[in-house]
Amino acid sequence: MTDTPKHQISNLPPSKRVTVVIPSKGWFHIDWREIWHFRELFFTLTLRDIRVRYKQTAVGFAWAVIQPLMTMVVFSLFFGGLAGVPTDDGIAYPIFSYAALVPWQFFAGSLTSSAQSIVSSSNLVKKIYFPRIILPVSSVMAQLVDFFLAFLILLIMMPFFGIYPDYRIIFFPLFLLFAIMTALGIGLWFSAINVVFRDVRFTIPFVIQMWLFISPVVYSSSLIENDILRLFYNLNPMVGVINGFRWSLIGSSALTASSLVVSVLVSVTLLVSGLWYFRRQEKTFADVV
Repeated sequence: MTDTPKHQISNLPPSKRVTVVIPSKGWFHIDWREIWHFRELFFTLTLRDIRVRYKQTAVGFAWAVIQPLMTMVVFSLFFGGLAGVPTDDGIAYPIFSYAALVPWQFFAGSLTSSAQSIVSSSNLVKKIYFPRIILPVSSVMAQLVDFFLAFLILLIMMPFFGIYPDYRIIFFPLFLLFAIMTALGIGLWFSAINVVFRDVRFTIPFVIQMWLFISPVVYSSSLIENDILRLFYNLNPMVGVINGFRWSLIGSSALTASSLVVSVLVSVTLLVSGLWYFRRQEKTFADVV
């Protein structure tokens, strides 16, 4: 079975027309017109992911706020209180950590759901043709609901800590786009790999746990003073994402132009290479999944 775009033989009477599936050319070629044609399926899958996530839960969408808030409390007690981890510019630790947890929870949720997107929709993949890239993209987009709920709480918290948005907030959409690119790029890799190697579902929780501590969520990246170590540290695209969120929302000074450039370049590389690998593998999804 070949999992590729479809074309109709139009020189036959309507009653005898058949659909022929032929290979698409190029690993980077993305038919945007075809994706637009399947836009209703995209929205349906996105809504499905949102509904399934909170189906039969007692508090529903409140989990989108409870999780980062409770994590903030734990981090504030142990890292901000007992360990005395310093923050940027004397910012209160609760708001400092929560401003990082908002993009981090989005990234972690997107990575988990997009990695499983092809396998969890295997029945759909086997039965009908549609652009397979819709699955991981819809999984990432569904996480935006949780993101904006948690972000709303951040905006409510800021005045209580004496923090008010200034001109830098206009750059916030760019850092959100940066976060989406990072999550989608890595999600495309894992979703395609997961079709062949089901170890991915066991690997993802470990990867997310380790990634949390190599990202400036509980501490400031300014603590890393060695230039060589800082260069390698900035290869983590979540460094640029988190520092960008803190800079644009709460005025943190940890964001530097050099670190942002490195992180953006890595994020773009992950997205482009993820698209390449996903396109390369998607022809076999229906056979393997």
